[in-house]
Amino acid sequence: MMVFATLLLSYFLVTAGIIYDIIVEPPSVGSTTDEYGHHKPVAFMAWRINGQYIMEGLAASFMFSLGGIGFILLDLTNKPSMPKLNRILMLLCSFIFILIAFFTTKIFIRIKMP
Repeated sequence: MMVFATLLLSYFLVTAGIIYDIIVEPPSVGSTTDEYGHHKPVAFMAWRINGQYIMEGLAASFMFSLGGIGFILLDLTNKPSMPKLNRILMLLCSFIFILIAFFTTKIFIRIKMP
């Protein structure tokens, strides 16, 4: 289990863009000015594919990891010794995790793409 936790943590950090964050040192969140002149915080650098805020990378990495955990749970439902109720609950959780990760990542891409 320790190996899995280490691999999951390293996957999370790599997909979050920790190397990019160390080299470029972007701000954690950005800000935009609305029509009244007020500054509002934004978590996504819209219309910029090759740039990111720290929170944007962490949110995307969390969604990738959530989808991966959903697929791992889906694989674990194939154990022959698993009770039927646990199998149904794990199937339900895995499908929910995968769908949340997929649709949220799709929204993130819509924010980033022109």
